[in-house]
Amino acid sequence: MNTSASDAYAAETLSEEAVDALTRASASTLPPGAHRHEALLSARAANIKQSAVRDVFEISMQPGLVSLAGGNPYLQSLPLDRLAASASAIIATHGLEALQYGGGQGTLELRTQICQVMAAEGILDADPENVVITAGSQSAQDVAAKVFCDPGDVILIEDPTYVGALNTFEAYEVDVQPVIGDEHGIVPALLRERIAALQAEGKRIKLLYTIPNFNNPSGVMLARERRQEIVDICRKANILVLEDNPYGLLKFDGVLPEPLRAANAEDVLYLGSFSKIFAPGLRIGWALVPAHLKQRFYLASEAVTLCPPTFNQMLVSDYLNNYDWQGQVSTYRALYQERCTALLQALAEFMPDTVSWTKPEGGFFVWLSLPEGIDTYPLLHKGIDAGVVFVPGAAFSPQQGPSNKLRLAFSAVPPETLREGVKRLAPVLAEAIAGV
Repeated sequence: MNTSASDAYAAETLSEEAVDALTRASASTLPPGAHRHEALLSARAANIKQSAVRDVFEISMQPGLVSLAGGNPYLQSLPLDRLAASASAIIATHGLEALQYGGGQGTLELRTQICQVMAAEGILDADPENVVITAGSQSAQDVAAKVFCDPGDVILIEDPTYVGALNTFEAYEVDVQPVIGDEHGIVPALLRERIAALQAEGKRIKLLYTIPNFNNPSGVMLARERRQEIVDICRKANILVLEDNPYGLLKFDGVLPEPLRAANAEDVLYLGSFSKIFAPGLRIGWALVPAHLKQRFYLASEAVTLCPPTFNQMLVSDYLNNYDWQGQVSTYRALYQERCTALLQALAEFMPDTVSWTKPEGGFFVWLSLPEGIDTYPLLHKGIDAGVVFVPGAAFSPQQGPSNKLRLAFSAVPPETLREGVKRLAPVLAEAIAGV
C-alpha cells in the first residue's frame, strides 16, 4: 500500500472510530432503557409535548363516562344526506381536479368565499389575494411561529389560552409569556406594563396571540372598549397581533363584536376556521395576512403542506354556495346557548359555594375556579372514578405548577347529560375543598 493510500485508509479508520466514540458518548447520556435514536432528536423535539386535552379525549371514549372535556361541534345538526350527495357530485363531475394537487395558497373560489365569511364577522376589506388556506387554524399558528420567531423570542399569550397554540409555540423554542386578564379579557394597562418589563430585560417580543371571542378555555370575550387600545399598544411596540377567531360567529345573540383585524389591516394577522361553523374533519382554516407579509407566510405554509386538499376545499365551497350556511350558524347559536344555559344552571344547583365559573356569551366552554391550594389535575382521576371527565386547568397555561382551574365543554353534550355530569363532578370537588 502506498503512503497516500495508507494515510487515506488511516483517516477513514479514524473517522469510523470517531463516529463509534461519538455514538457511545451520546448513548451514555440517554436515560436507562432509551433507544439509541433518542440521541438523534433535536433540542426542539424535547419541547413537543403530548396535549393533555388529547390524553383526556382518549379517556373520555370509555363507555359510561360523561365527557365534559372535548370541545367538539355538534355535527348531528348538519344535513349529512345532502352533503353526501354533494361529495359524490364533486367526484363525479370534477374528480380529476378534486383529487389532484392544487395551488399552495388554496382555490381562488374558496378564498373569495372566505372573504364573504369574514364580512359576516365584521371584516369588510379582506382581499382574496391576502388569504392563505391552511390545515385548520392550528397550521396557521405553526406557520406564524416559524416565520416570525427565532428561539428565545417572546410570544405574549392570554393565560389561560388554547393548549394547541402553547404546544406549537413551545416546539419552536419560543419564550411564551403570559399577560394578565380578567373577566373581560386582556387588561390594556397590564399588557403595557408587561411589554415594558420584558423589553427592559432585553427580550424581543414578536407576537401577541389572542382568542378575543370566547377564549378557549375560559369562554371570556374581550371587551369592546379594550380592543383598539390593545392593537395600538402592540403597534407602538412593533408587536404583530395574531388574532385567532374560530368561535366569533357563535355568539349566542348574533350581535358580533368587531374583530381586532377590522380596522387594523397592517397590524393584525387574522386566523379563521371552518372547524366550528362547518366540519373540523375537513381541516380547512385560513389566515388573512397583512399584504406586506403575505408572500413570506404563504411560502412557509406551502413548504409544510404543499397544497391544502382540493377536494375538501371544493366541498366547503359547495357548502357555502348551495346551503344556508348562515342559517346553520344560527342553529348552532341556539343549540349551544341551550346547552350553556343547562350547564350554568347545573353548576348553580350542585357546586359548592366556593367554586366560581365564567358565564360565556358564546363559544363552547365554561371555566371553573376552585379555592387556592387545590390542584385539579389529581382530581381528574377521581372524576373518572365518579363517571365524569374534564380538562385540568394546568393544560392551558405556560406556567409550571398546579392549577386550581378546570375546563368544562358543553357544545357536544345534551342538556340532561350536562346536568348529570355536573352532579357527578360536584362531590369530587366538594371533597377536595373540604380537605384544604
